[in-house]
Amino acid sequence: MNDPSFLLIVAAFLAVLGPLVFIHELGHYLAGRMFGVGAETFSIGFGKEMFGWTDRRGTRWKVAVLPLGGYVKFKGDMNAASTPSDEWLALPAAERSQTFQAKPVWQRFIIVAAGPFTNFLFAILAFMAIFAVNGYPTATATVGALVPNTPAAASELRPGDQIVAINGRGIDTFADLSSYVSLRPNTRMELTVVRDGQELPLAITSAEKSVEDEFGNSARIGHLGIAPGVGASLERLPPHRLFLAAVDRTIGTVESMIVALGQVITGQRSVKELGGPLKIAEVSGQQATLGWVAFFWFMTIVSINLGFINLLPIPLLDGGHLLFYLIEGVRRKPLGPAAQEWAFRTGLMVLLALMIFITFNDLVSFGFFQRLAG
Repeated sequence: MNDPSFLLIVAAFLAVLGPLVFIHELGHYLAGRMFGVGAETFSIGFGKEMFGWTDRRGTRWKVAVLPLGGYVKFKGDMNAASTPSDEWLALPAAERSQTFQAKPVWQRFIIVAAGPFTNFLFAILAFMAIFAVNGYPTATATVGALVPNTPAAASELRPGDQIVAINGRGIDTFADLSSYVSLRPNTRMELTVVRDGQELPLAITSAEKSVEDEFGNSARIGHLGIAPGVGASLERLPPHRLFLAAVDRTIGTVESMIVALGQVITGQRSVKELGGPLKIAEVSGQQATLGWVAFFWFMTIVSINLGFINLLPIPLLDGGHLLFYLIEGVRRKPLGPAAQEWAFRTGLMVLLALMIFITFNDLVSFGFFQRLAG
């Protein structure tokens, strides 16, 4: 398959990131309005404004030149830590009551959490739409055949066995089985298998293999060597089951991200597998060539990523703010301005270092430095 053009990559990247950033910031904005907090600026992107308008509430809605995020600046937000300052204290009482800092800690917590929450909500609605159109994989994890020279072939598994749990985790469908195993190469697993109406415990260790998609992107995954049984199909679900299936898929995706991040931290997975904005742009263009379902699915996964990353307890991210609010709720008073300022400076350094590293990873994966060298 031909690689997408540069223009398609740029357009697809903006089509993925722009709406998701808008949705994220809209969550903050609407929660702020619910609690009577005024907003000075709603920006998609950073840096110099390209175009915008001011609404009747005085909020400046704008699109900026660097499309790698966005922000809502609430009234009274005069520093990165959103802590009271002399400038804030000097505001008239009526104006100060409409500022972010004037609100109780539980309201500030909800306002900040609303951003990631809307990303997850979008993912649930998007999965519902995809499952409604394409159907949902409901086939049970029944062994149809054992692939020769694989862990499954060397195990006590038999065709017709139904795998109902792995390491104590329930397995409802063959898709659940594939998702669990693929994320865990070279891992010992305790299976619970139903055979002839009886539950049997079986042990098996996954193998590792490299898979490549139509664009040449490769990934290291775990596999057992189990082929699905006859009748593996997609089922059209009624609305109430659509919602539950979408919630389950969203939760499962978050769990996969947590497992993958843990593997990177513990050295089980290479940091070279981390990708940044450049990689997202490339994959956006590739998925756009495969049709709207593939593109929309990828957009949904990016939305979950955006929500998950923003919940990490790193200062400057939403998760860092939420951590401070939890501390404030327990202590009955916020951390001191100096401590918060130090934390946010540290968070900025961590984020900058991470951004540089993943951008370097992206360039390496593109072969940029090899071409640069000759």
